[in-house]
Amino acid sequence: MKYTEISHFSHPQHKLKFEYSEFPFKCDGCKEVGIGSRYKCTMCDFDLHMHCAIPAPTIFHSFYTKCSFQFFSRPPGDKPRFCNACERDVTGFVYHCKDCGFDLHPCCAKLPMVLNDGEIKLYLYRKVSASCLKCGRKGRSWTYRSSCKKYNLHVACVKDMLMENWQGYIGEKSARKFHSRIPSLKNTLLIHNKRKSKAKIGWEMAALALQFVISAVLGDPTTLIAGVIGSMISKAW
Repeated sequence: MKYTEISHFSHPQHKLKFEYSEFPFKCDGCKEVGIGSRYKCTMCDFDLHMHCAIPAPTIFHSFYTKCSFQFFSRPPGDKPRFCNACERDVTGFVYHCKDCGFDLHPCCAKLPMVLNDGEIKLYLYRKVSASCLKCGRKGRSWTYRSSCKKYNLHVACVKDMLMENWQGYIGEKSARKFHSRIPSLKNTLLIHNKRKSKAKIGWEMAALALQFVISAVLGDPTTLIAGVIGSMISKAW
């Protein structure tokens, strides 16, 4: 449910207002990158993903049928923890299963099981024995796979790719300091084909798959965000 304005325990000084921005931001809840829909305190430059702003006390996930994940505002215990979906460190808000010790970033926990725009359909898998378009390796983390089984993208790789390309953009205090709305993602995928016509089709399909996965990983799997990212990818290629 979307509210125009909310009060949040992590920022009691001021109310947070809902806004939509095409500029990347770092969520002050889970400490991960985001874009699009968010709750923001304009006075303090404080941002929260939608999933971090309105968390559920307890969630269940189809990948871990025996687990009950509880929401924590900080990682439990004194040992370093990592997200079982993207394999990145957990440094802020997290869903944690006390029985199994599994952890999920709020946005990772809410990743859609299916991404479908009518042209391409991607399914979320816990592990796929096929090469990732980004790193070329198998396994590693949760993976989005196309229904044709030609395109596989690790959730971890998508996050790494975004951080690599957006280093220096995240954390800027003023939107006017950004050189572009979506930094270029040129040369981020591994696709090789000797025939140009087939290569072009391969790039287009890979870009389409990538834009949907990016929008989901950023916590806002909407058509508008996918379109913005897609247009930037097309220009880069």
